[in-house]
Amino acid sequence: TPDDMELLYRIYASTRADELAAVPWDEVEKERFLRMQFQAQHVFYQQNFKQAEYKLVLRDGVPIGRFYVDYRLDEIRIIDIALLPKYRRLGIGSQLMKMVLAEGQQSELPVKIHVEQNNPALHWYTRLGFQQVEVHGVYILMAWQPGKVER
Repeated sequence: TPDDMELLYRIYASTRADELAAVPWDEVEKERFLRMQFQAQHVFYQQNFKQAEYKLVLRDGVPIGRFYVDYRLDEIRIIDIALLPKYRRLGIGSQLMKMVLAEGQQSELPVKIHVEQNNPALHWYTRLGFQQVEVHGVYILMAWQPGKVER
């Protein structure tokens, strides 16, 4: 909802912290840039994935991340998965992904996601059974196929 926008911004900004650490901008410039990028991404998602499910990830009722999934006729497309830093590497993302993979298995649909080539999570997707399908600029389209067992 519109009330979630500040939280969604914080989640987004946390995913860019390492990248912006090397940029010689002050905190005001970084925040201005991040807010502009967040707004552009939000508008892009809303315009291009109109039927997607935009969900907050909760832990004990506390919002800790976002998980956006577009259920299509021919595939399940993960648009975005992001957790606040203190909730990363605790298995929460793996639980979310395994739920979606189980949906793909049951519906016999591939699960796909675009991943930046320098994203550390690339190895995580590979461990879950995703394989590279195409390269689009800085993004790799990865797909998981039903019938395969994740490692």
